Amino acid sequence: MKLGVLAVGHKLPEWVARGCAEYVKRMPRELPLVVVEVKPEARGSRTREQLLAAEKTRLQAALSGFARIIVLDERGADLTTLQLVQRLEDWMREGGDTAFVIGGADGIDASLKQQAGDIIRLSSLTLPHAMTRLILCEQLYRAVSVIRNHPYHREG
Repeated sequence: MKLGVLAVGHKLPEWVARGCAEYVKRMPRELPLVVVEVKPEARGSRTREQLLAAEKTRLQAALSGFARIIVLDERGADLTTLQLVQRLEDWMREGGDTAFVIGGADGIDASLKQQAGDIIRLSSLTLPHAMTRLILCEQLYRAVSVIRNHPYHREG
C-alpha cells in the first residue's frame, strides 16, 4: 500500500520541504509515502467556486491510482494518534493506495469531499498549509512507528 499527501500549494519554505522529505525517507518500503504538490489556481477575478473547481480538476488528476481518499478539513473528525493508527491498520487490511488531500486557501470542492472515504482534521487550530503537510507526514510516520512497535512513539 502506498500513502500520498496531495497538497494544493507551492513554494514551500525549505525547512518544511526538508522535514517532509525526512519523514518520507523514514517510511518503510512496504508503506511508502509520497508528497505531491498540486498547483493552486491563480486568484485573479475568479469566484471561490471557480477556483475550487479548477483545483478539483488538478487534484483528481493527481488522485489517479489512489483507491482511497482522505480529506483534511477543519470540520473533520478529530483523531488521537492511536485512533489514526487504528484507521491506518484498517486501511492496510483493506488494501489500496491511500491519498490524504490538503486543499488550498479556499478549501476543497464539496463534490471532492463527498468522494472521500473519510474527513479528518489535524487540529482545532488554524494551521498554515505548509505546516499541515509537515505535521501530516510526521503523524503518518508516527502511526507506522506505533504499528511496528518502534520506540518513536511513547504513551505516557
